[in-house]
Amino acid sequence: MAGKSDLTLPVAISAGIHIGFIVILALGISFEDKPKQMQTAAASAPAVKAIVIDQQKVNERVEQLKKQKQDVAKQEKARQAELERKALEARRNREREQEKIKTLEIQRKQKEQETQKANDAAKAAQAKQLLEKDRADKAEVVRKQKEQEQKVAEDAAKQASEKRKQEEAAAKKAQEERQRADDERKRKEDAERKRKAEADAKARQEREMAEAMAAEQDSLSKTRNKQVLSEVEKYKAMIIATIQRNLVVDESMRGKSCRVFIRLAPDGFVTTSQTLDGDQVVCRAAKASINKAGRLPVSQEPAVYQQLKEINLTVSPEFN
Repeated sequence: MAGKSDLTLPVAISAGIHIGFIVILALGISFEDKPKQMQTAAASAPAVKAIVIDQQKVNERVEQLKKQKQDVAKQEKARQAELERKALEARRNREREQEKIKTLEIQRKQKEQETQKANDAAKAAQAKQLLEKDRADKAEVVRKQKEQEQKVAEDAAKQASEKRKQEEAAAKKAQEERQRADDERKRKEDAERKRKAEADAKARQEREMAEAMAAEQDSLSKTRNKQVLSEVEKYKAMIIATIQRNLVVDESMRGKSCRVFIRLAPDGFVTTSQTLDGDQVVCRAAKASINKAGRLPVSQEPAVYQQLKEINLTVSPEFN
């Protein structure tokens, strides 16, 4: 900038002198009335000449200065272009930085979303784990309950098995007793046949007497039949009472009954017992009660025994 100022001053002076001279000529100023001034102008003529002579140099200098100015302008333009380029590059860098920041923000939000999803998944997994644990605990409780129920069922089955064994033993004993009773009955029947054979011989002898007494016996038999029937009902009641005494009952048998057929030996031993119809539970209990009794009340009077040796009874459980 200092070099430019040094060149401008002489150019300005030279230009001023030329302009002044041209103005004087244009105005037609006369120098005759002022000799001293003309002399002074004449005295300065060499300087003007010198200036005119140097005009070429001035022009050259002006051209040089123009070129320098153009160079400066080009440099300034280049500088401005460089500044604009740098500004553009800075703007682009800033935009890239902002884009990078925006991308990082998006990535941060994505990571936050992923973290949130991971946390939600972890919470869901934990909730699922707690739910599965709760289910497992409930399943364990159910399993223990089933084990307890199974144990109770096994104990009940064991008791039922023991009871069945006892009943089977009792039935076996009753069967043995029935067998002995059958043997005894057969022995008695053989003895009875022998006795009957002897009695037949005697009966033939006494038949005439019996026929003679038949009329009288006929009148007596009616009275006797009433007595026999009364005795039969009494012994039937005693037999039912014996069965009731040995009958094992429960609430499921309330209001139910069973009809049974019983065949008795003269001493009351049960030679046959059969269930005819009725509730199965009551029938089983009635049969077990009869087998347990083994012997039932029976009259020693032949007429009453004849009515009792084969009887049908109805067993109805009694509840206190």
